[in-house]
Amino acid sequence: MLLVIDVGNTNIKYGVWKDDVMLASFRVSSRLSRTADEYGSVLVNLLFNSGIKKTDIKGIIVSSVIPPLNYTVCHMCEYFFGISPLMVGPGIKTGMNIKAENPKEVGADRIVNNVAAYKKYGGPVIVIDFGTATTFNVVDADGAFIGGVIAPGIKTSLEGLVSSTAQLPMIELVSPGKVIAKSTETNMQAGIIFGFSGLVDNIVGKIKRELGDDNVKVVATGGLGEIIAKETKCIDVVDRTLTLFGLKTIYDLNK
Repeated sequence: MLLVIDVGNTNIKYGVWKDDVMLASFRVSSRLSRTADEYGSVLVNLLFNSGIKKTDIKGIIVSSVIPPLNYTVCHMCEYFFGISPLMVGPGIKTGMNIKAENPKEVGADRIVNNVAAYKKYGGPVIVIDFGTATTFNVVDADGAFIGGVIAPGIKTSLEGLVSSTAQLPMIELVSPGKVIAKSTETNMQAGIIFGFSGLVDNIVGKIKRELGDDNVKVVATGGLGEIIAKETKCIDVVDRTLTLFGLKTIYDLNK
C-alpha cells in the first residue's frame, strides 16, 4: 500500500492507496509544536481504525508547503514505518512543464493538483484550490502549467475580519440563501460566500478570455470548494481528493 501525505498550512491530509483504489483518507491539523512521535501515534491509530496495519505501508510520498515541518514528517515516516519518503520538490519527475519565471517558487501543492487535474480531466483546465489561500492554476492543452492567481483564503479572510473588529463574531461558513441579510451572522455569511463566489466567477472569466477559450474545464478542490461551487456559474467539477490522487500519480512516475 502507498501512503500519501500533503502538508498544508492548516491541515495535513493523508491517503492510503492500494493499486488504483484509495482505501482511506484522514486530516489532522498542522502544528509546528507537534513532534514526530505525536504525528506518528495519531496516524498509526487512524490507520488501525481503518483496518490498515503500519506494516502494510510499502511506500510514502510527501508534498509540503511548510518547510519547518518537513524534518518532523520525514522522521515520523522513518521511525514508524521504516521508510524514507519521496518528497515532491526540485528533481522529482512530475511529467509537467512548469512555465513560470522561477519554477522553484511554485508550491508543491499547486504542482500536485495540476498533475492530478490534467491526468483525470485533460487540458486545458483551471484548478481552483480553496485552502488557506485560494489558488487558481492554469494548465494548457499540452499539460504545461502556464501560470495562475493567488487570492486570500476564505477562512483566512473570515479570521482577519473577526480579529480586526470588536463586535463581529466567528460564524459558520454556509450560504445564507439571500444576499440581503437580516442579522450580523447572515450579513457576514453573505459577504464571505457571495463575495468569494463573485471573485471566482470574475477571475475564471478573465482567464478564459486571455486563453481565448470559453470551454476550459474548471475543477475545484479544498475544504470549502463545494460551498462556493454551488454559488458560482463556472465550476464544473468538485474533487475533494484531487491532491491525494496527484501524489499517487507522481509516486508512480518515480517509483
